[in-house]
Amino acid sequence: MCLAVPMKIKSVDGFNALCEAKGIEREVSLFMLQGEDVTPGDHVLVHVGYAIQKVSEEDARLAWELFDEIENA
Repeated sequence: MCLAVPMKIKSVDGFNALCEAKGIEREVSLFMLQGEDVTPGDHVLVHVGYAIQKVSEEDARLAWELFDEIENA
């Protein structure tokens, strides 16, 4: 089982992107999303530094709501 964190893309430089979630920024590889149209403002699921799937803003928000609920339990 793996855990992927939803992050918002702030900028793209080739196969790398600067992503942000909850005020934390990370450099993320877009290598696994070759062929996908990925632009700043999009949301992706990030696992061990790799964007593994593009997701909607709503799905990213819902995931963070669940993470917050688990943390506060």
